[in-house]
Amino acid sequence: MTFEPLMFFFLAAMAVTTAVLMVVHRNPVVSAISLIGNFFCLAGLYLLLRAQLLAVLQIAVYAGAIMVLVVFVIMLLNLGDEETPTFRLGFRTALGAGLAVGFVLEMLYLFVFTPFTEPLRRDVQAGSAVGTVEAMGAALFSRYLFPLELTGMLLLAAVIGAVLLAKKRLT
Repeated sequence: MTFEPLMFFFLAAMAVTTAVLMVVHRNPVVSAISLIGNFFCLAGLYLLLRAQLLAVLQIAVYAGAIMVLVVFVIMLLNLGDEETPTFRLGFRTALGAGLAVGFVLEMLYLFVFTPFTEPLRRDVQAGSAVGTVEAMGAALFSRYLFPLELTGMLLLAAVIGAVLLAKKRLT
């Protein structure tokens, strides 16, 4: 086995592990740290797909900015030890367990009965130029210029509104 499949399986296993830890753990700070680990694993998977810009944006935007806000909100709320709810087997628990088993069976079916073929490998190699900074920049400033500008204006209006609302509360 070469380096890329080994890295893929390692990063995929780590991504699944950190995702499960994020959902299962009761401490919100540990869940947030698990989410950051998941973001780094996804960035590594983007690098394996030769989407360098998406990998950098994954780290800069999600692991950097958004997770700082999440951890700040967790610390601001000062979550103490809450009463642990009593566990009871209900409809939601049975439904969740059934969906989880169905998902695992579907993944096993896909991995066991779906062959990895050469055309798939060729498609990945042909699409490797899509994730570069040059290709993304050319697409953003030619084909998607109007949605990009519209999103920028929407975010600017949201920031101005948040500043005005915060200013009214302080005075």
